Amino acid sequence: MKNLLIVLSGPSGVGKGTIVNRLLQDGGYSLSVSCTTRPPRVGEVDGKAYFFISKQKFAKMIEEGGFLEYNNHFENFYGTPKGFVTEQLKNSDVILEIEVDGALQVKQAYPQALLIMILPPDEAALIARLKGRATESDEKIAARVDRMRYEASKKHLYDFVVVNDDLDTAVAQIKSIIKSRKEI
Repeated sequence: MKNLLIVLSGPSGVGKGTIVNRLLQDGGYSLSVSCTTRPPRVGEVDGKAYFFISKQKFAKMIEEGGFLEYNNHFENFYGTPKGFVTEQLKNSDVILEIEVDGALQVKQAYPQALLIMILPPDEAALIARLKGRATESDEKIAARVDRMRYEASKKHLYDFVVVNDDLDTAVAQIKSIIKSRKEI
C-alpha cells in the first residue's frame, strides 16, 4: 500500500482541526507543516507550527518549484513545501489542512492526492458554531459564511465531501474513505 497525500478543506468552524487531531491520535499519519513569511506568534516553534522563512527565500522556492501550493494573505505568503511532503510520504500518509484554492493547486501538482471537503450540515449550523466560539464579530462571521458559500461551490472538484454533523461519524467516514483509497 502506497502512502497517501490527504487534503482536508472546509470552512472555518466546520471542525477540520478537531478531525485532523483525531486522525493524528490514531497514528499512521503525519501533518504537513507549511512555510510562511509572517513572523512567529508567541509560543510558535519553527518547524512545528510553520517553517518561518523570509520573503526572499519564499520567492526562491516558488522560482525553483518548491511548493505544492502557495498563496498570499495580508501581505504574507503561505505554502506547502514539496520536499517536506515528499519526505513525509516515505513513512506515512500525510495530511494537509488547507483552504480550497490551495487544495486545487495540490491536485494539479500531485494528481493522486485525495481531496476531502468537510462541510457543515447547513449554513445555520456553521453560524451557530462560529457564534459559539465567541471570538469574532458579526462582520467576521458574515465574511466566513460568504467564504463557506464560495468553498461549497467548489465541492464538485473534490474526490469526497463529508458533512460534519457528528464528529465521530465524520471521522469514521474519513477513515473509511482513506482505507478504501489505499486498497485501490
